[in-house]
Amino acid sequence: MNIATILAIYFILWWVVLFAVLPWGVRSQDEGGAVEPGTDPGAPLRHRLALKFLWTTVIASVLFALFYGAYAAGLIPIDMIMAISNPPYR
Repeated sequence: MNIATILAIYFILWWVVLFAVLPWGVRSQDEGGAVEPGTDPGAPLRHRLALKFLWTTVIASVLFALFYGAYAAGLIPIDMIMAISNPPYR
């Protein structure tokens, strides 16, 4: 696998994990009791994006290492990858 493919797969995996991590620990302004005038009560009290980016990077790196290790060990045959990635021909 070349470096461009590795980076593309990691990039996609990182974004998928980010969308899974974004709701973690979110408290709305209404739940926190500090609704700012002119904002939606369901808006987050504190978003803590830096912490979520850190968690996303850690989780995505671990998942990528597991998947790449399985690929490098031959547990995921290239024929199977080609079979699921190609659309059926008519």
